[in-house]
Amino acid sequence: MDTEEFQLPLSRLANERLHTMIPGGAHTYAKGDDQYPENLAPVISHGRGAHVWDIDGNRYVEYGSGLRSVSLGHAHPRVIEAVRRELDRGSNFVRPSIVEVEAAERFLATVPTAEMVKFAKNGSDVTTAAVRLARAVTGRPRVAICGDQPFFSVDDWFIGTTPMSAGVPAATTELTLAFPYGDLAATEELLTRYQDEVACLILEPATHNEPSQGSQLRSSRGDPTPGYLAGLRELADRHGCVLIFDEMITAFRWSEAGAQGLYGVVPDLSTFGKALGNGFAVSALAGRRDLMEWGGLRHSGDRVFLLSTTHGAETHSLAAAMAVQTTYAEEGITAQLHALGERLAAGVREAAAGMGVGDHIVVRGRASNLVYATLDENRQPSQQYRTLFLRQLLAGGVLAPSFVVSSALSEADIDRTVDTVAQACAVYRKALDAADPTPWLAGRPVKPAFRRLA
Repeated sequence: MDTEEFQLPLSRLANERLHTMIPGGAHTYAKGDDQYPENLAPVISHGRGAHVWDIDGNRYVEYGSGLRSVSLGHAHPRVIEAVRRELDRGSNFVRPSIVEVEAAERFLATVPTAEMVKFAKNGSDVTTAAVRLARAVTGRPRVAICGDQPFFSVDDWFIGTTPMSAGVPAATTELTLAFPYGDLAATEELLTRYQDEVACLILEPATHNEPSQGSQLRSSRGDPTPGYLAGLRELADRHGCVLIFDEMITAFRWSEAGAQGLYGVVPDLSTFGKALGNGFAVSALAGRRDLMEWGGLRHSGDRVFLLSTTHGAETHSLAAAMAVQTTYAEEGITAQLHALGERLAAGVREAAAGMGVGDHIVVRGRASNLVYATLDENRQPSQQYRTLFLRQLLAGGVLAPSFVVSSALSEADIDRTVDTVAQACAVYRKALDAADPTPWLAGRPVKPAFRRLA
């Protein structure tokens, strides 16, 4: 379909209604209509498998489903059946449910590097709980975050370091330090400079980001260089701080147990979410018993308010998590994600090269967690060219803010996506030749999710 003919009138009206009632028009900034071409932000009616339908009646092959949370595809039968069984039995009680026992046992069998687990609803709950626990255990005020990684929490200790820091006291932000991914020497220098002040190092153990210019610290596949995570482990031990792995993205997509399961380096604490519930709201904080028990009752020290959430142990969400873990183990889902991602990456690269834009549309990351860069005529990241590319994909029936796959994708879905990408690349080439993508934008460019001004 020609992009001039592709219109979303009902979605456009629904977006106006959303903005009238909901700040930002969405409950997650990454889902905002500012992330899509003007007037081409579809509002979803429903989804099944790897496909979603918008309220205008268009069907799309979808990538990055639920911000990487729906890795088995929408309405996965095994997950839905597990949820249905619990719905008729009640979802929340005045005392723990037996489902909490079963879910904890299943999780700790999946992540054998952890000794205890506590469930919550979203990633920010558990990363902030991990930071609070680290501060309590060490008696130290400062937090060291990996500064190359985009998001850890909605809470002040992290958000104060982003461009959207309004409302966060400077005194809070000053307690958060940053270290570069892959650079052990720089991290050691930071820990030495703030000797006995840093409570924890928190990072995604693997990343999809490219190395900065001139750096070879990590590969575009997202794997850490050999010895890096083990080196961090040694630094944390030597400086007496807690090592925290944020496994929101890497869990299940790297291995069922996350990056720690793949690379064999054990953190003190780790956090999980996203794919854990296949779209149902569940997250987890896991780690060493001697640390986690500080948030419990079986110790003689000061109590730590670790996690206490009314809805953290809803039975149907825990049932979904157990079904997800069982499905991954029995059906080899991680391997499927990698195979699908490899097919997609190869196809997109071939299509881009064939249209002469192979140096401008660049697929990056681990096969199970692919993203893409849109580069201008000077090979610099460009929001304008991203807008052009997204418009062409949407018109071709592909909803792809990233190329993160789900196991519900078929080879035919991948092939259709590659064909759509090839058509988009032909337009991309015209814009590069003109050194001006503006005629193909039909409105303002898409915007970064994190920015200081609306």
